[in-house]
Amino acid sequence: MTERVIQGLSDNTQKLLRAYAKEVEGKFGEQLEGLLLYGSAVRGEFLPGRSNLNILLLVSSYDSALLKQYSSLHRQWSKEQIVAPLFLTEEELRRSAEIFPIEFLEIQEQHRVLGGRDPFIGFHVKTDRLREAVAQGFMSHLLRLRQRYVEGNGGDEATAILLPLSITSIVPLLRGVQRLLGRPALALSDAVIKDVAEQLHLDLQSLLDVWLLKRGQTSPGPHEMPRLFDRYLQAATLLTRVVEQQLPSEQR
Repeated sequence: MTERVIQGLSDNTQKLLRAYAKEVEGKFGEQLEGLLLYGSAVRGEFLPGRSNLNILLLVSSYDSALLKQYSSLHRQWSKEQIVAPLFLTEEELRRSAEIFPIEFLEIQEQHRVLGGRDPFIGFHVKTDRLREAVAQGFMSHLLRLRQRYVEGNGGDEATAILLPLSITSIVPLLRGVQRLLGRPALALSDAVIKDVAEQLHLDLQSLLDVWLLKRGQTSPGPHEMPRLFDRYLQAATLLTRVVEQQLPSEQR
């Protein structure tokens, strides 16, 4: 396997990924066509101990036996922040990209090949349903945010877990907004939030504050956490309304 260097990752994390790729390739042989890393580790936002390593495995075919084979690897590598991968054939990759344009635009634009071939070379994610997907994504995000807050009884500890998870899910939607506005989809999350705030003339400071919370750069006290959630909820509600009412279809 050719050694691949990923900018922004520590030597230890890169060594871990090389060992992982070697083991996966050894386990699946020719059935494995491509092994891709995507997400925060590629965008330059990976935080050891906080971020996950996201993997896509391109396979020629799969069945329960292949999935069970990977289970033994998962028990080992999940301890190293490598989450269960996406298993896709090339045909499924193409079909999935039509159904989930936001997710696969993210993967296409921010991935690195750890082994095998790159299925995104010459690949085109259709964006004719992007506006619908973005609007649906914001509404789903808002509904889940309310549900999870109730499930956590509005407690500070539960909210401190909920908000970082929420900002992780909303940033790809904000990149979808950038695309609909005909703007480049930026890699770094804080830059994405600032750009969308400027373009839509919205106050999204609460999103930036939650991003700092996720990064471990701030720790709101017991009096500030409820206020932070209220500000974040208000911004998420306003964003959802603006996306539904004002955003154009994708600009070609």
